[in-house]
Amino acid sequence: MSINPQGYKLSDRTGKLTAEDILPHNTAAGPETREFLLKVIDVLLDFVKASNDRNEKVLEFHHPEDMKRLLDLDVPDTAVPLQQLIQDCATTLKYQVKTGHPHFFNQLSTGLDLVSMAGEWLTATANTNMFTYEIAPVFILMENVVLTKMREIIGWNCGDSILAPGGSVSNLYAFLAARHKMFPNYKEHGAKCLPGELVMFTSDQSHYSVKSCASVGGLGTDNCIIISSDTAGRMIPSELERAVVEHKNRGQIPFFVSATAGTTVLGAFDPLMEIADICQKYGLWLHVDAAWGGGLLMSKKYRHPRLTGIERADSVTWNPHKLMGALLQCSTIHFKEDGLLISCNQMSAEYLFMTDKLYDISYDTGDKVIQCGRHNDIFKLWLQWRSKGTDGFGKTIDTLMDLALYQVRRIKAQPDKFYLIMEPECVNVSFWYIPKRLRGVAHSPSKESELAKICPIIKGRMMESGTLMVGYQPDDRRPNFFRSIISSAAVTQQDVDFMLNEIDRLGQDL
Repeated sequence: MSINPQGYKLSDRTGKLTAEDILPHNTAAGPETREFLLKVIDVLLDFVKASNDRNEKVLEFHHPEDMKRLLDLDVPDTAVPLQQLIQDCATTLKYQVKTGHPHFFNQLSTGLDLVSMAGEWLTATANTNMFTYEIAPVFILMENVVLTKMREIIGWNCGDSILAPGGSVSNLYAFLAARHKMFPNYKEHGAKCLPGELVMFTSDQSHYSVKSCASVGGLGTDNCIIISSDTAGRMIPSELERAVVEHKNRGQIPFFVSATAGTTVLGAFDPLMEIADICQKYGLWLHVDAAWGGGLLMSKKYRHPRLTGIERADSVTWNPHKLMGALLQCSTIHFKEDGLLISCNQMSAEYLFMTDKLYDISYDTGDKVIQCGRHNDIFKLWLQWRSKGTDGFGKTIDTLMDLALYQVRRIKAQPDKFYLIMEPECVNVSFWYIPKRLRGVAHSPSKESELAKICPIIKGRMMESGTLMVGYQPDDRRPNFFRSIISSAAVTQQDVDFMLNEIDRLGQDL
């Protein structure tokens, strides 16, 4: 059912109350508090239902100025009544994109896992910080168990891990730990303790956050050396080694290589074994940014050869909120060596992290991280893992990959309408739509230029009709193309067919 903001009515008495009239301010207002919260749950459940209804729109699009007129975004001086708050909740979801809809193929993070969602509800209600065992005992222990399991799946029986606010910060933690490992005095003395200029390496298809590490960490982006990729988007190992030797000969200090397991656009996997050999040969830290492709670690069918060699890495970023379908945000960073996180980031703030507590303070995590306060991102993942089991996660990943391969087959079966850019390694499928006027025309750079102009027009029509969302973008080798992502457990073969048919319908007159 569609969300109707006028359709959620509290009783007259409760609807006229304000937040000051219910818990925790009024301990006698248990019934009114319950009525209010149950009505909020009604709104949420209707949104869940709508998100899984293929007859519902993915979004109800309005331009920003029009949306401002539809919404009451004022922050008032006096409290509005509870009935208005309910209406505000419903209105917010009415105009929110349904990222859990089976026809949302737009982002790496899609889908609405209901068990993970239930975990997020509980997390919000518990409302605790993750920096000490003292205030988050159950969640801290859960985090230890889950992160240990993830390291075992990577291939380590040692190390340390932490949940971070997104893959970009996870990559930053890896950068900081690598520098600390090679130059432990940097923490106190800064760049003056370095015997030369540090340089780091990543591919031209890597996430921009790797280059950002060079900026934030004080190296400067000029010292983040970009390595060429092949036509499939994978880093070329020989180019990496050439660059490492070149910069060593210049007197610079290579120290950090970030390989990518699942690039953002093409879903490419860098050849980890060959890159690990180079890192071992020259004494470099190997980080694997598997924020996207890490989910394939759960798959016996698709893990190899894509992630072969990941166990040789010194650190790994892995985002369960992507292929594993945990709710945003849920990003992990893992280290092969135990003790590095605390050694690198510890500031020993005694007013927060006392050492004379009655319990084992090794369970306190606040001094391991640069952010101090840390959101509880573990419970939704732990609960979801319990609901599926490791085997269930593997089956889910296999299904997503199988669906991407089904889409490839459907594209190849319609060569007059679609052009497959490359065979995918992950669930990213890159393709062009061919309008009627260009069918039968030989493929060429000039034709690609025309196909590129089609993408934003069809994307605009998608959003206006609200029936579908698929992303498009250019890359280093080609102009705009569509890139669909299948990472939602709600998607079926029929939804993949709908995607291609709807793109064709929207582009009929182009």
